[in-house]
Amino acid sequence: MNHVKVRIICILLILSTLILTACSGSDKGSVYWLNFKPESDEVLHDVAKLYKEKTGVEVKIVTAASGTYGQLLNSELDKSHPPTIIVLGNNGSVAKWADCCIDLRGTAIEKELSTDSYNFYDSEGRLVSIGYCYECYGIIVNKDLIEKSGHSMDELINFEGLKRVAEDIHSRASQLGFDAFTSSDMDGSSSWRFTGHMANLEYFYEERDAGGWSECPKSLKGTYMENFRNLYDLCINNSTVKPETLATGGHDAENEFKTGKAAFFINGSWEYDAISADVPSATMIPYYCGVEGEEKAGLNCGTENCWAIPSLCSEADIQATMDFLVWCVTDEEASRMLVDTFGVMPYKKAAKSRNGFLAASDKYIEDGCYVMDWATNYQPNVDDYRAGLVSALNEYNADRSDANWEKVERAFVDGWASNYKAANE
Repeated sequence: MNHVKVRIICILLILSTLILTACSGSDKGSVYWLNFKPESDEVLHDVAKLYKEKTGVEVKIVTAASGTYGQLLNSELDKSHPPTIIVLGNNGSVAKWADCCIDLRGTAIEKELSTDSYNFYDSEGRLVSIGYCYECYGIIVNKDLIEKSGHSMDELINFEGLKRVAEDIHSRASQLGFDAFTSSDMDGSSSWRFTGHMANLEYFYEERDAGGWSECPKSLKGTYMENFRNLYDLCINNSTVKPETLATGGHDAENEFKTGKAAFFINGSWEYDAISADVPSATMIPYYCGVEGEEKAGLNCGTENCWAIPSLCSEADIQATMDFLVWCVTDEEASRMLVDTFGVMPYKKAAKSRNGFLAASDKYIEDGCYVMDWATNYQPNVDDYRAGLVSALNEYNADRSDANWEKVERAFVDGWASNYKAANE
């Protein structure tokens, strides 16, 4: 369906909705949430029931099966009573459906946001969709081991401090009984932590220099490759295992961290449940890598979960939906239920996350730190591109020479351009 056809369909639906509303007389409005997250279906139904009990307003929840959201959205928006809450969580969906959604700038729900970092704007600058939850990744830290080593979390505010602490721990590993970093395997079960996630630090700062990316760039400059090397070297040279052993995998970084064999673990918020019982002091810090001003860096955060309100809905339904969304993020009981299923919600009055890593992300935001958004999502021809990064990093792990690092840089920069061409021609 091309852009012109989408616009025509949206106009016809708006007209038909206006006619139906006029014929139906008074309408206090209702809410229809087309849910993107199957794992949250039960909780959303409980929230809908609670809202009906408190306000008398009906809230319909329909949940798409995994991988079917786009197809279901197409069919549901074509009905006489379309969803009043939909999810537009990437540039492609925004480009397709922006004309059918209201501008959320200045609305009651927009005013409740604690950050603008997860919002999507269309080509005309309209706020089309706003984030309602997110995930994060960075460097997971065992605070107890940092203190046991004679250091303080207050030192971990930039790369200089991180490097000083990590290298000191590694130099005394046999004495302390633990090392600095867990293993950094390059097999398929682990390499994504570096070729997908840690790589983001290079992409993010390039993206920031360019004033933001709205689509995948054709090429990279590689401006921050030395910063990537700073952190990558720190990980592999101050670790529980030798760099030369990383190519084939076989290590268990999560277990190394859970059993207190290392103080630092490269991973994300999804690890919290798996490790918090064993390491209750675990928290997360940003990818410090030596960029100027990184003392104000936050965690790498991103989402595909963003609310949008179709303009083809009746005015009464739009108002009912706005009231419902504001209630979701401000009501103590409702926001607690939603945060417990979503992990975190970026709203000023929402319940605090019980996931310690997402709570850490919230704290960075509250302290005015910038969010490192998931620029890594733009990686072109992603499987082939990352395979090239793995190959180059394995050569470097085996022999950490400048010549081999140049191969890593080429895999990042030249590999981006060639894979962009392969994916778009």
